[in-house]
Amino acid sequence: MDSEPRRLVVVSNRLPVALREAADGGWEVKAGAGGLVTALAPVLRNRGGVWIGWSGAPDPAADPAADVDGLLARFSAEAGYDLRTVSLTREEVDGYYSGFSNGVIWPLFHDLQTRCRFDPDCWRTYLDVNFKFAEIVARRTTADDYVWIQDYHLMHQAFFLKSMGVKRRTGFFLHIPFPPPDIFIKLPWRWKVIKALTEFDLVGFQTLQDRRNFAACLRRLMPEAKVSGRGAVVTADMGNRRFRLGAFPISIDFQQFDAMARRDDVAGEAFKIREALRHRKIILGVDRLDYTKGIPERIRAIGTLLRRYPDIQGTFNFVQIAVPSREEVGEYRELRTEIEQLIGRVNGEFSFPGWVPVHYHYRSLPHDELVAYYAAADIGLVTPLRDGMNLVAKEYCAASTDGDGVLILSEFAGAAAQFQRDAYLVNPYDTEGVARALHRTLHWDKAQRVEHMTRLREQVRRNDIFRWVDSFLKAGISRRLGDFPEAETLRLGRG
Repeated sequence: MDSEPRRLVVVSNRLPVALREAADGGWEVKAGAGGLVTALAPVLRNRGGVWIGWSGAPDPAADPAADVDGLLARFSAEAGYDLRTVSLTREEVDGYYSGFSNGVIWPLFHDLQTRCRFDPDCWRTYLDVNFKFAEIVARRTTADDYVWIQDYHLMHQAFFLKSMGVKRRTGFFLHIPFPPPDIFIKLPWRWKVIKALTEFDLVGFQTLQDRRNFAACLRRLMPEAKVSGRGAVVTADMGNRRFRLGAFPISIDFQQFDAMARRDDVAGEAFKIREALRHRKIILGVDRLDYTKGIPERIRAIGTLLRRYPDIQGTFNFVQIAVPSREEVGEYRELRTEIEQLIGRVNGEFSFPGWVPVHYHYRSLPHDELVAYYAAADIGLVTPLRDGMNLVAKEYCAASTDGDGVLILSEFAGAAAQFQRDAYLVNPYDTEGVARALHRTLHWDKAQRVEHMTRLREQVRRNDIFRWVDSFLKAGISRRLGDFPEAETLRLGRG
């Protein structure tokens, strides 16, 4: 274990691809989307990297016709890194993913504990699936690898690897917030979860506040633990072993968004969007459909804006893009219905011939079309009720290439810690406050908008995705991204 790690291995709930049933009854592979894929795919490409996760396909035992390995091998050859799949049954997905990960940890860690369903059977399935993942990690990695576990679905990986006697250098990064003790201790299995996290060599969080919350929970549940040090990374001493805690704000590939927004076709599409809306001011919301994103509260704020400031009517359009998510879950279907009803009420109350205030798109947009919307928008309205970071805020800034834009940001998003100087911070529960923020920023002069957006863009440019990876690897193994060379000879054999 003293040798330097030669490969980076990422382990997450899902692989960076989606396998779906094709029209002919077979299966097809499609590149995945979302913050995690955006963040880590460039890191692994052509560096001997490996990504381990569930493919989204059925268990091969249940559907022997699904050539999952063949499909993934072809994708790996094009993507420049290897994919290794963990097979899950429908019952395992229901218990581990829907039941515990998203039925307990997701709402609890987002300060919405009343939505939790504390089902012991789901907890047991969560442990079973974590053990299954750990078995694949043990088989597909070596002692020379650095294993980087992603997110709340897989908090027991280091614990199970050690229980099997498998020595690996492990890091864990939590993409969602970590709650304070008074919320965390409501979890019936709180001690086992915190104990499992102490088995990693490095545990990373989005913000210093998340790291402090974890340290407070650690001291509450394990009084023998001592946390010492200053700065972004500190040390936790458990008596018999030590591990590190750090704050590593995740980011985006700034250059990719900036370059795409400058492309002639994307700039042309942005112009068409503005032209279709008659060059009114554009307020833009982009979110995955989830109850943590504050979309209903945002629409109520638009209604309050129009009601309190009638002079503003007809001068702007609010465009809300909602990406479908967990459509099979009842409360998400109810959320969609609530949003559509709220939009109907606002539009019904304030529309007049030639103007409808709210434009709603319930679909996934191609990447270049989404960037065109970013580039066209005058105001990015990013108001989650709670968020680990929120990459939409950073994407909007990166795509505002002319520097003429305003970011209105929830103070409960992780990005607020970095953007507090130049974003207009709001409480998403305060609909009148959000309405005031919109009214004020709609009247900012260009010099004021450019001053703040220029600094926001520079913040994202300096602290991009590659710096995030470098900072985590430096804390975890005293190495940087560049120390994992682009070399085909490092690629894992396909046996």
